[in-house]
Amino acid sequence: MSRRTFLVTGATKGIGRAISSRLADAGHQIIGLARNADDPSFPGTLVSADLGDRRATDEALTRLLGMYSFDGVVNNVGYVKLAPVGDVDLDDLDDILRVNLVPTLQTVQALLPQMRAKGWGRVVNITSLVALGFAQRTAYGAAKAAVNSFTRTWGLELAESGITVNAVAPGPVETELFRSNTPRGSEAEQRFLSFVPMRRLGKPDELAAAVEFLLSDDASFITGQTLYVDGGASVGRAAT
Repeated sequence: MSRRTFLVTGATKGIGRAISSRLADAGHQIIGLARNADDPSFPGTLVSADLGDRRATDEALTRLLGMYSFDGVVNNVGYVKLAPVGDVDLDDLDDILRVNLVPTLQTVQALLPQMRAKGWGRVVNITSLVALGFAQRTAYGAAKAAVNSFTRTWGLELAESGITVNAVAPGPVETELFRSNTPRGSEAEQRFLSFVPMRRLGKPDELAAAVEFLLSDDASFITGQTLYVDGGASVGRAAT
């Protein structure tokens, strides 16, 4: 694959950092967007932007488009707050939908002219297994289901342009944030493992590998798809 320039949102931690590192190791130029850009070890150029702020995001994207010629974007930024249906706060619902949806659309709209001009481009949206339904994820599940819908719609609209649009939907992944909330051997960990047929958590680099493939020339005939990287959890529980 030729050396490309990719934008990665939510790039400093967990899956976003693994994606950035894997792509950089493959020789690509990575521009990361994150609220906290104070990370000298980041494998690329890190830019501070509050992706929950529409105007700040537009300003950051406008500035970057004047500096780089982008080949694609990985929309990884996300925000989740758990609550059972009876306790969902409507302000939280607004925030979760806004942070998960608005910057995803903003980045694609911003980069689209450059990708169209090249006749080549890649969009990979990071969604989630919870889009299929998961307790206490009313707002987050709805937001990620909407991103899956974005993926299908944009894949159709851009199918003749040389730009592909796909999504990667993780199951439970062993990130630092996951471990801070789910200690090894805890009941919470066992609950997660109970619905993963492989009986283990995913690794960030396993998600990054799927993203790397969908960004590649080899994936040029794949568009509008959501790839579940979840140890079989989207299929159903294994027989016991």
